[in-house]
Amino acid sequence: MDRETFTESLTKDSFPDAVVVTREANTSMDVHEHPFEAKALILEGEMVIRAGDTEQTYKVGDVFHLPANKLHAERYGPNGVTYLVGRK
Repeated sequence: MDRETFTESLTKDSFPDAVVVTREANTSMDVHEHPFEAKALILEGEMVIRAGDTEQTYKVGDVFHLPANKLHAERYGPNGVTYLVGRK
């Protein structure tokens, strides 16, 4: 998905303005949760999200969507990751 289409989808789904997040290469976050729903578009690099027994790799152009309070872990690729995320 491209950035313009993604931004339009956030607006349609009533997300406030999106922010850009960058994570360093080869780092991770242990299992955690957020009190908000998150929908993000990968702009650069890649990341892996593990929720329960499911692990998914996201690369440039991919979108991930996490509901509020969903336990998950994150791992960032060899070039890190930059993503555009809407939170509500």
